[in-house]
Amino acid sequence: MFSSKHSSCTTILVGKKASYDGSTLIARNEDAGDAVNPKKFVVVEPEDQPRDYHAQLTKFAVKLPDNPLRYTSVPDAVPGKGVWGEAGINAHNVAMSATETITTNSRVMGADPFEPNGLGEEDLLTITLPYIDSAKQGVQRVGELLEKYGTYESNGIIFSDVNEIWYMETAGGHHWVAQRIPDDAYAIAANQVAIQQVDFNDPDSFMYSKDLRKFARDNHLNLTNHFNFRKIFGSDTQLDRHYNTPRAWYGQRYFDPESVKDKSPMRNDLPFICHANRKITIEDIKFVLSSHYEDTPYDPFAPGADYKTVPYRPIGINRNQQLSILKLRPNMPSAYSAIQWITFASNPFNVLTPFYTNVINTPDCYRDTTETLDSHNAYWANRLISLIAADHYQALMADIEDYQLKEMGYAHERIAQVDKRISEKEAAGSHIVRALGQANARTADHMMKATEDLLTKLVVKASQDVPGSFTREHY
Repeated sequence: MFSSKHSSCTTILVGKKASYDGSTLIARNEDAGDAVNPKKFVVVEPEDQPRDYHAQLTKFAVKLPDNPLRYTSVPDAVPGKGVWGEAGINAHNVAMSATETITTNSRVMGADPFEPNGLGEEDLLTITLPYIDSAKQGVQRVGELLEKYGTYESNGIIFSDVNEIWYMETAGGHHWVAQRIPDDAYAIAANQVAIQQVDFNDPDSFMYSKDLRKFARDNHLNLTNHFNFRKIFGSDTQLDRHYNTPRAWYGQRYFDPESVKDKSPMRNDLPFICHANRKITIEDIKFVLSSHYEDTPYDPFAPGADYKTVPYRPIGINRNQQLSILKLRPNMPSAYSAIQWITFASNPFNVLTPFYTNVINTPDCYRDTTETLDSHNAYWANRLISLIAADHYQALMADIEDYQLKEMGYAHERIAQVDKRISEKEAAGSHIVRALGQANARTADHMMKATEDLLTKLVVKASQDVPGSFTREHY
């Protein structure tokens, strides 16, 4: 059976009444098994979308509909190992992030074994996002595909539109459940089954495979009097308590410290649906998805810490490949309401760039990532920064934090500027798609210049204090 190398992501979902400006926000770190797995940010036009899809790492194949929508995607840059589209927004302003790899248990796998040639993370965005008009329709499409073809792994899959966010989890080879995130709530998923109590009498909040209850009953999977999806279909292992649950604990600690005040990072009963003590911003999401247990005894970057002995796996880790925050704004015209905030490489050391998604192309420094190192690519420039900064954390983080603060300020200012200019062009009948593409290119140019300047500064500073340094003052 194929085993995914993209298997340790962290997800944050924020309902429209919980976000700072009324947008739905879905975000996920894509973490690979290796520290270096180059990614690129592209637009897939309908004529470039396959009609007969064949996975590259399994024998899964499916005939796709003839009417795909244009959509953004963040695939692997190195060909031959699958698409791994991961995150994007389509032309109807529906967003998808796939997948949050999750854990299950042996009794579930015995009752509904994985399908070695079923669908998986490699395929899901490509075979789903171009064909859906709403978040709920995304759940329906993936549910039908799962029941027909099965899957070779357990996954969490996220859909959003301007009104709703749905989080879907697979169970065994063919079963699944999905929950609508309440508008006033947020949720964190960290490589474990997250959905808890399922209300089968609330179709506005839950969707599920048609035989889910019967399947659990016939195979004696439910050990309680309630239908708690996490307890029935998830795992509760020593690895979970060190690798998974601490990430959810730290995120909840950040959004509302009182909620976990007396709870251990290894608690297996942390809630999935949560409420913050304030409105949640882009910066909040970025902080949590970059975090490494700051201000706790578990921070691998703390002075004197040994990263090999810290007990819990950080969220911001060297294996971060890309982070997309998919933002759908209710108070803007649909032609330019969707924004994909994106960044590459290790999150403690990078900064997000906002791109409008109603475009026919992406800037070349984000699109044309090479297999070999090229510091003019956004991916490689950020990978180099993370490599240098991790080895000189205390000496260089002040420069990185200054860069992050300044460029996030620029990003927000840039959105306001472009919104205003596009609204004026719209009134004048100008071509919005072309204007948005040009705006994205200018945004990318600025961010790449700032990133290359930071890279230069870090190389200069780090070079002054390395093994082999020697000056005449040493005498």
